[in-house]
Amino acid sequence: MKTSDFYYNLPEELIAQHPLDVRSSSRLMVLDKNDGSICHKHFDDIKKFLIPGDVLVVNNTRVIPARLMGVRSDTGTAVEILLLKRLSDKRWETLARPGKKVREGRKLTFLPGELEATCIDVLEDGNRIIEFEFDGIWEEVLDRAGTMPLPPYIHEQLEDRERYQTVYSKIPGSAAAPTAGLHFTNELLDELDKMGVIKAEVTLDVGLGTFRPVKSDNIENHDMHSEHYTFSKEASDIVKAARKEGRRIISVGTTSTRVLETVASLDPEMNPCSGDTQIFIYPGYEFKCIDSLITNFHLPESTLVMLVSALAGKENVLNAYNKAVEERYRFFSFGDAMFITDLRRVPEHE
Repeated sequence: MKTSDFYYNLPEELIAQHPLDVRSSSRLMVLDKNDGSICHKHFDDIKKFLIPGDVLVVNNTRVIPARLMGVRSDTGTAVEILLLKRLSDKRWETLARPGKKVREGRKLTFLPGELEATCIDVLEDGNRIIEFEFDGIWEEVLDRAGTMPLPPYIHEQLEDRERYQTVYSKIPGSAAAPTAGLHFTNELLDELDKMGVIKAEVTLDVGLGTFRPVKSDNIENHDMHSEHYTFSKEASDIVKAARKEGRRIISVGTTSTRVLETVASLDPEMNPCSGDTQIFIYPGYEFKCIDSLITNFHLPESTLVMLVSALAGKENVLNAYNKAVEERYRFFSFGDAMFITDLRRVPEHE
């Protein structure tokens, strides 16, 4: 299967550069994963396609201000550090720009006297291991020193950091948001709760690898990035009960999907666990846990387009994406949403 099989033509002006004023006012394309039929709604209409007993699985990760602008302590040369993965209290695996300015032993300054660092190792892939020195609480220092690492296709400033967080974000650790969840408001979640829709929370630390392009012509040769996840006892109990009773498990986002399908692949009983996942889902994959998916519109030829194609079929998905372009949907992180499901399981919908 070729990477080019997942290409579609996207005009640049359809890439959303900012979030809408009201989260749930985004558009919603509903795609039947069986016959490929499409209907156009607004996100608040999602409740018309959910039924009591459905389980919404959300990723409760919280984006950290992972972009640090600093200087080399000896020369004053500007450097940029992107935090990728926390290794210990003070050590992080990072991406450094320009890399040639951040070699082993180099000392860096971000907030003079408050946040400084040393590069202690250069990995084979070019990432740097950075050890930080700081006074006070790390999260508070980072909040003062860092900025949100918005995706490379967003060129406008984000005025309110919270608009790149879901309303249910809790666990700091991500360099990018689980963007399918950005459409939910607390009011909408309360409505769904009163309907009998059950929310389960998992955690996956979203890394910048989610934006890494597939460079190999054959998708099976792609080296999938690794991300850390946690599947709690509470989530396990909710998912187990739903599966036993034949109720729908609806993943909010590809990150929640990666957690659920990883756990189901490792342990069909889906007991609580945590670890790192490199799961790569593309057409031919047999889903072991999720029934439906709420997601955004993803980059052409990306692993995320491949994932949704595995669930709904490549032809159905590319047809839906071409229709979204025709209908002027907003794409990517701050864009509109898609709900992929089996409409036969929704007794009443418009």
